[in-house]
Amino acid sequence: MSEIGLANVSRWYGNLVAVNDISMRIGPGVTGLLGPNGAGKTTLLNMLAGFLAPSKGSVTVDGEATWANLDLYKKIGFVPEREAVFGYLTGWEFVHASARLHKLPNARASAQAAIELVDLVDAANRKIETYSKGMRQRVRVAAALVHRPSVLLLDEPFNGMDPRQRLHLMDVLRRMGEAGHTVLYSSHILEEVERLASTVQVMVTGRLAASGDFRSIRRLMTHRPHAFTVRSSDDRRLAAALVTDSSVAGVTIGADALTVSASDYGTFTRLLPKIARAEKVRLREVLPTDESLESVFSYLVAS
Repeated sequence: MSEIGLANVSRWYGNLVAVNDISMRIGPGVTGLLGPNGAGKTTLLNMLAGFLAPSKGSVTVDGEATWANLDLYKKIGFVPEREAVFGYLTGWEFVHASARLHKLPNARASAQAAIELVDLVDAANRKIETYSKGMRQRVRVAAALVHRPSVLLLDEPFNGMDPRQRLHLMDVLRRMGEAGHTVLYSSHILEEVERLASTVQVMVTGRLAASGDFRSIRRLMTHRPHAFTVRSSDDRRLAAALVTDSSVAGVTIGADALTVSASDYGTFTRLLPKIARAEKVRLREVLPTDESLESVFSYLVAS
C-alpha cells in the first residue's frame, strides 16, 4: 500500500501560477481530483508522476520525492490526458513494449493480463491507428497497469469512452482501490467522480477548494445560492407567490421569463412545482443559469 503526499506545493510558469500552495495526503482507495478545465489538475498529476518538478514544496510517494526518482516508476502507473501512442503498433505490441521497458520477468504474460483487464483482447492485434478514442484510452490504461503499480494516476481517463467502456473502466479502478492500490484520477464531470471516488479533492484556479467524501462536497455545492430561469403560463402570478417563501432571495420579471435567485437548490426545486400547482400556473421551462463548473467551484473557494 502506498501513500501520496503533497506539502505546500506550488508550480508556476513565469507569472502564471498553475498550482498554488496545495497540501494533501492520499492513501489507498479511489480518489477523484475534481475541477474545471484550467484548474491545475494536469500540472498536479504531472508532478505526482515525476515528470514535473514543483516550484515550491514537496511531492512524495511513500515519503520519497517523485521528481527525478527513477526507482519510483516501479510503483507508479500514469495515464496522461495527452495521447502518446504509436498508431503503427498493434495494441499488443504497445502494451508488450511497456512491459519490456519495465524489465518484467515475463513481459508477454504481463502484457496479456493487462490487455484482458481492460477488455481489449478482441482488438489486441489491430493497429492502434484503427482504434476509436475509447479503445486508445483503454490500451493506454493497459500499458500503465502492466507492471501492477501500487499508485495509479489518470488524467481525464473517461474522455472519449462510450457508456459501456466507461462502466468497465470504473469497475477496474474500483476493484483496484478495494485491493489496496492508491488510485487518483482527474475529471471535470461531477457524475464521474460521484459514481466512483470515495474521497474527493476539489481544485479551482490552482487552489484546493474542498476536500472530503462526495456527500460533504455535494452538500456544499447544493446549499450554495442558485439562479434559475423560469418560464410559465403566468409569470407575474408565479413571481408574487415565490417571493413570499424564505428559500427565494429574489425574483426578477423579464420580457418572457422570470429570473429567480434561490438560497437553497434542493428546497427551491421541491417548492416550485407545489407553488405552481397551488396557483394553477403551468411551468413551461425551468433552467439553472449558473450551473457551470466554474461558478460552482468558485463558490467553494469563497465559502
